[in-house]
Amino acid sequence: MMIWNTKITRITKTKYPLVMAAFAGFGKTEFAAAFSNAGGLGIITSLNYKLDDFKLELKKMKELTNNPFGINLTMLPPGVRFISGSITKEDYLKYIEVALNEGVNIFTTSAYQATYLGEKIKEFGGHWFHKCALLRHAISAEKAGADAITLIGMEAAGFKNPYQHTTLVNLTMANKLLKVPIIAAGGIGDARGFLGALTMGAEAVCFGTAILTTQESPISTEVKKKWLETDIFTEEYHQRLYHRELKGTSVPSAAIGLQKDIIPLKTFIENTMNDAEGILKSLGFSKNEFSTITN
Repeated sequence: MMIWNTKITRITKTKYPLVMAAFAGFGKTEFAAAFSNAGGLGIITSLNYKLDDFKLELKKMKELTNNPFGINLTMLPPGVRFISGSITKEDYLKYIEVALNEGVNIFTTSAYQATYLGEKIKEFGGHWFHKCALLRHAISAEKAGADAITLIGMEAAGFKNPYQHTTLVNLTMANKLLKVPIIAAGGIGDARGFLGALTMGAEAVCFGTAILTTQESPISTEVKKKWLETDIFTEEYHQRLYHRELKGTSVPSAAIGLQKDIIPLKTFIENTMNDAEGILKSLGFSKNEFSTITN
């Protein structure tokens, strides 16, 4: 089995350079544990839980996996309310405090500026990954001290920005303009997408839609089957995914076109990594370690 050595695996201590997306209501503990157990960095979306419950979920996570994991904090823009009501700056800091006390050291933030959270995370020795849709936001997050940037291409699902570029453009340009490690996101759903992202400058890949049709995903079986029948080449699908407005999408990302069956998450990741190793060997790569580290 090939060893995968990147700047992100060095930070996260994971077997593979894979990071789980933050899924709003779907980013639950059991799902994240399955991702960590498969060799990636499972992510618990903290705002799925009230503060007292969140502490219990972190304890449960440590019972479900011995592998590294992180938490996500979705930053709500001013005036926007969370499902259960408003959430304050102090509330966010309390989530960080609970996580730090439970030994979490990888924190991902998304949706809005998170500089004050990043400063607190780094003050206590944690690592701060910020997710951005635009490269100019990534540059700002790097200046604010982010340890890594998850950069989302327009092929992604979720909340969209009308000025997003494609994953390819994001990665190749970010590789020139950023110094911190880049985590690629947006339409990646198999070994070729994974390897392509690494060769374009990413230090890891973030899986979102690609894993939402696995067995461990909390989405209903009915929805998974419907998604697996998605034809990503229809005009309707294209218009719904690439709507070029500041709002969310109502369809899965283009990565859904690569998924055919509801399979265990571990099987999906093992297949992806085995296929990636096979592709490298077919191209003449003979080393037992794939490394993006040059010094």
